[in-house]
Amino acid sequence: MKKITLFSTLAILGTLALSTTNVFAADGGVYKSNGQISFVPNEDPTDPVDPTDPENPVDPVDPTDPEGPGEGTAGPLSIDFASSFNFGEQKITSSNQVYKAAAQEYKNSSGEIKKGPNYVQVTDNRGTEAGWKLMVKQDAQFKSSSEKELTGASLQLTNGNIVTASTSAEPASEAAVTLVPGEESKLMNAAAGQGAGTFLLDWGTDETTGGQSVSLSVPGSTTKYAEKYATTLTWTLTDTPDNA
Repeated sequence: MKKITLFSTLAILGTLALSTTNVFAADGGVYKSNGQISFVPNEDPTDPVDPTDPENPVDPVDPTDPEGPGEGTAGPLSIDFASSFNFGEQKITSSNQVYKAAAQEYKNSSGEIKKGPNYVQVTDNRGTEAGWKLMVKQDAQFKSSSEKELTGASLQLTNGNIVTASTSAEPASEAAVTLVPGEESKLMNAAAGQGAGTFLLDWGTDETTGGQSVSLSVPGSTTKYAEKYATTLTWTLTDTPDNA
């Protein structure tokens, strides 16, 4: 009985094999293969890009430091660049004044010198769209090397707008911020599902508006010494966005 069964099975399989061969022989057959790619978080630094054309990398100039600017933070969640603000050389006066920071200067990939808005650039290459938050703090009031303080001076960032080449949803941003020395101010907030890729917060849209959008207000009543005054800004990026 076992022998008969085995023979019958082989005969049936053989018939099927022949039948299949006959069906596909006419058109050459059908065959499937696969394509696959996997992504991992990118730990490499991201170069600064053009604040008016974010698909193109640039080499920004730091107007306050001929050796700067410093390199951005490491990825995958990084601050790639933040402008330094130069308000130039001004005459001492007893009237209220508002001084404008010069537009951001940079070299494009061809070595051409261009000017555009001052900006800060953030990149999220984690591959999660988990969100992030960018803060800035003016560490102290403007002071001279002899510790003279520019009492009552106020730094404002205005005409803020997001620039990006990413298709991820844009983070929320502040159009105008007045910095209070020693206190953090929120600039951009990418909730969950936002902010993947590179995002710039520009102050202004071109060289002209860029040269009008970062200002330093100084009261006329403030005593000014014939010295250089300076401060520092601390930019802080965290992976804890405000998701409310």
